[in-house]
Amino acid sequence: MSQLGIYLISLFLSLFSSVPKNIEKAFLQNNAALLHSLLPVKSAIHISLPEPISFSDQVSDEQAYFLFRRIFRTYTTFEFYPENQKTASLEKSHYIFKARWSFLTKNRNQHVFKLFFYVRFEPGLSENGDPWKIAEIKAEKI
Repeated sequence: MSQLGIYLISLFLSLFSSVPKNIEKAFLQNNAALLHSLLPVKSAIHISLPEPISFSDQVSDEQAYFLFRRIFRTYTTFEFYPENQKTASLEKSHYIFKARWSFLTKNRNQHVFKLFFYVRFEPGLSENGDPWKIAEIKAEKI
């Protein structure tokens, strides 16, 4: 029985850590499709991004895909790296992933955002087998 508990804990922690890696990959590759795979299908995602993007609204997963596809086509990621700490509440099945995103505009101006991804456990809403989904994306300009 204890082996089952260890297995379940390791499985839980591996799923917990896969989303930050995939978020990082999506931003470094400017890949809206990869980010889309981390969004819930049947619930709204709140996205709030300051200037120069200037967007704040609740959108569907498809709208978020098209928004980030436009963002990644307009702004080239210069750097993206996660912060060391995750604010986690595993007993409540959610955590906040923080990262720093630096991107360049077409005229080579650099902007830096601090991103916050609210990630929650949604086992019934998963199409790709990963129950961790991004419920909210917020940014602050640094």
